[in-house]
Amino acid sequence: MTAAVATRWGMGSELLGHADALLGNPKAGAGELRFLANRLVEALRDALRVADSRGRRLPGLDEDESGAFG
Repeated sequence: MTAAVATRWGMGSELLGHADALLGNPKAGAGELRFLANRLVEALRDALRVADSRGRRLPGLDEDESGAFG
């Protein structure tokens, strides 16, 4: 695992911990939840970008008509 991937992995794990805590707090405000949602979208976008990049490097995988690998 590269240092960049390890960093993203750690940040993602930390973000999930914060998400669990915030979503378990009935007093969490709309602003906090919106901020959390934005960070989760960023993390998911990064994860999908990494998965797509790695998928393109695997032998024998072709894109289907939708542009997805499978």
